[in-house]
Amino acid sequence: MKELSLASNAAYMEEQYERWKANPMSVTEDWRWFFQGFELGAGASVMAPAGAAADPQDLLRAARVSDLIRRYRELGHLLSCVDPLEPCPLDHPWLTLEACGLETSDLDRVFLTPEISLWDKAPLRDVLALLKETYCGSVGVEFMHLWNPEERQWLQERMESTRNHPHLSREERRRILEKLWQANRFEQFLHKTYLGQKRFSLEGAETVVPMLDGLIRHAAALGCDTLVLGMAHRGRLNVQVNVLGKSAAAVFSEFEESCDTESETGSGDVKYHKGFMGWVDVADGSLKRVRTLLLPNPSHLESVNPVVEGLARALQDARGNQGPYQILPVLLHGDAAFAGQGLVYETLNLSQLAGYRTGGTIHLVINNQIGFTTVPEEGRSTRYATDVAKMLLVPIFHVHGEDPEAALHVIQMACDYRYRYGKDVIIDLVCYRRYGHNEGDEPYYTQPTMVEKIRQRPPVNELYGARLQKEGVVSAAQLQELDKKTLMSLESALKDARDAGCVLAQDFLLETWKTTSKTEELDPDVIRTGVASERLLNVARAAHTYPTDFQVNPKLEKILDKRREKVESGKDLDWSAGELLAIGSLLLDGHPVRLSGQDCGRGTFSHRHAILYEVRTQKTYVPLCHLAPDQAPFVVVNSSLSEYAVLGFEYGYSLRDPATVVLWEAQFGDFANNAQTIIDQYISAAEAKWKLPSALVLLLPHGYEGMGPEHSSARLERYLQLSAQENLRVCQPTTPAQFFHLLRRQALDPIKKPLVVMTPKSLLRHPKAVSDLNEFVNGRFEPVLQDPQAPLSASYGLLCTGKVYYELAAFREKAQRDDVVLLRLEEIYPFPEKKLDAFFGRYGSVRRWVWVQEEPRNMGAWAFVCPRLEKLLGEKPTYVGRPPSASPATGFHRRHKEEQEALVAAAFQNP
Repeated sequence: MKELSLASNAAYMEEQYERWKANPMSVTEDWRWFFQGFELGAGASVMAPAGAAADPQDLLRAARVSDLIRRYRELGHLLSCVDPLEPCPLDHPWLTLEACGLETSDLDRVFLTPEISLWDKAPLRDVLALLKETYCGSVGVEFMHLWNPEERQWLQERMESTRNHPHLSREERRRILEKLWQANRFEQFLHKTYLGQKRFSLEGAETVVPMLDGLIRHAAALGCDTLVLGMAHRGRLNVQVNVLGKSAAAVFSEFEESCDTESETGSGDVKYHKGFMGWVDVADGSLKRVRTLLLPNPSHLESVNPVVEGLARALQDARGNQGPYQILPVLLHGDAAFAGQGLVYETLNLSQLAGYRTGGTIHLVINNQIGFTTVPEEGRSTRYATDVAKMLLVPIFHVHGEDPEAALHVIQMACDYRYRYGKDVIIDLVCYRRYGHNEGDEPYYTQPTMVEKIRQRPPVNELYGARLQKEGVVSAAQLQELDKKTLMSLESALKDARDAGCVLAQDFLLETWKTTSKTEELDPDVIRTGVASERLLNVARAAHTYPTDFQVNPKLEKILDKRREKVESGKDLDWSAGELLAIGSLLLDGHPVRLSGQDCGRGTFSHRHAILYEVRTQKTYVPLCHLAPDQAPFVVVNSSLSEYAVLGFEYGYSLRDPATVVLWEAQFGDFANNAQTIIDQYISAAEAKWKLPSALVLLLPHGYEGMGPEHSSARLERYLQLSAQENLRVCQPTTPAQFFHLLRRQALDPIKKPLVVMTPKSLLRHPKAVSDLNEFVNGRFEPVLQDPQAPLSASYGLLCTGKVYYELAAFREKAQRDDVVLLRLEEIYPFPEKKLDAFFGRYGSVRRWVWVQEEPRNMGAWAFVCPRLEKLLGEKPTYVGRPPSASPATGFHRRHKEEQEALVAAAFQNP
């Protein structure tokens, strides 16, 4: 059977060869390359003499060599030696000569090698040595899943020409050694000086420091002047000091807790969460500085990923076409988190989307081979922690954590790939964790055998030092001097910290935010948000003018024409008109606007239509980008079906510049639940923890219209629970003019805070939820809207927020209740205490005040406003609304209608 198969294969190959000679395009590309190689290498032992017929056995043997080469490129990583704690694998059933149909006797046979750029032909023994050295040494690489043949070829040539062993000068190798020594001694010094204190040691992964040091210098030579970094706890302090330039004295001061916290803004954070902005001097012919921005992040480790991407994109956009070359995002991950956290996938998925791409990110996975106490076989279903990244069709490098030269070579090659192809690169640095999850943890409890292996291993700086000493690069005396110099520097920094009492590092604030401070606070009443009518008319007309050859859907064209006509008439402008005029006027004022979210171009409720589609060609046109030649840029992005990563990205984008208005719209308000970490840990708390301001706007559709439990409530109560120390603005405007002035106030107020807006659904087209143009011209945002109809002698008062006002007003009109006054709370936080107190004084004849809400009693604003209203009124207001409930709303429309009618009627039951 074996002979029959061999003959059959040989006959097939001979047939393909004859077809190729007759017409090269009649065979597949692989065969064309293969046979072309035979022609180029005529005279080799596997080829027949010129003019003679090809030997089928030689053809078959050569094909098997090609198969062997392909297998090593595709599967060689399975034999790579990348784990410091395990012996190197020696064989794999798919990577043997026998598996490819070759024999030991073939090793000295010369074969044509058109697939390998180094040689035209070579003995199989040399070919096999090259493949093993390239793909089965300290670096294992996965790249054959890439679809682009140019990318594959580029990687093959780079890797096979260097065999993953770069040619480093003596000075470069000594720098690696110095960085490894600094990294190791820094951790040991902290361990000895602050015994038992958490620092999330980098020991076992010190190679990260020379890798990042080399990356900064290499990227600078390619045009980079800013790195935006995000990383988990492990090694954060070490990277700040030994890569980014933070003074060791500042870190020691944090351990000493010698700084006066009263002089700090907000509540602060633990030292291994904080960010840092530094400058790294880089020699590239002339002294050059690279700015490094290490973003702060909480214990939700991977949550910083989209924030880094968003800030990097914002910085790039400010630079124009050169942005992706000058701004480089870098993310450091843990292996368990990279495999386990869904946000990693969400962020990776953004990498090639037009509204979110950043020209490629360098991902460095610090692979400790363990989570907290969870080993890989319990924490993932894949061989590698990085397997999720294969979806991007980008190279993935697995590197031995104790081969710093190979690691440096890989990160430089990754940087070159990123700059050449504008795509992400993944580096999996396989190392270990010398101590437990933190320094107070005892790893022997859960991984005794692994810990024992680790304790027997010398640190990587000593291993590399011994290697360089053996090779004559450094002497024993030089190693001793390096150790002495490093320790003396740390001891001096500790003395400085203790003598000074407090050493502060540079605050993490981008330059664009430095003009915003409490001293510039203005009374909101004097922030003029009104816009001249002629300017608003110009916005409306320009926003409803399209190219002559651009045909809009006829039904939509009527809707848009009607919107323009209402602006021109000055009467009954609806919500979409109010938003259009707000954004358009801001653009003309020089404020860039970025709006993103799922289907936000049209709007979930088909009200916005910011992106128009030509009915015949599907081409797009964004009218707000064509208001005036000198307008600020407007960007509208239909996001991926993600909340967590997209909101994190928009938050990061908002950090760059307070003048840019960044809006994220949830498809339904409760979809923000999926991004709760970004809301809790960043949007609401970042300024208090890290002195990191933001003016991000969240647009969250909210309102009870019988759409079920998932599409009724934006969970207003959650944002109010997060509100303290003027950290947020939480509003629920009920008229287009209110929304107009609210958005403009957000841009014009020098004090920047995140804004949470409960936006409407049914009110988008409610006949009463309209505003006249004069309100846009002369009005302003009012935290409390007074009742235009109620007499000052009213004896019964209703307080509410949101769309229920219109139902209460309709009931009052129908019931002819002239004794009832209605007040709308449009800004719930900061709570408008003075405004409300003035209204209560004005309506002093009211004997009873009632709070009315659509939400269940344990939700909505009731718990927040009740004690505040009681303080103002001197008594607790009456509650009218749905009873407490586990679910936000019923799923039955008829039941919803009955509940809504009952609560509105109950609001008017005046005892």
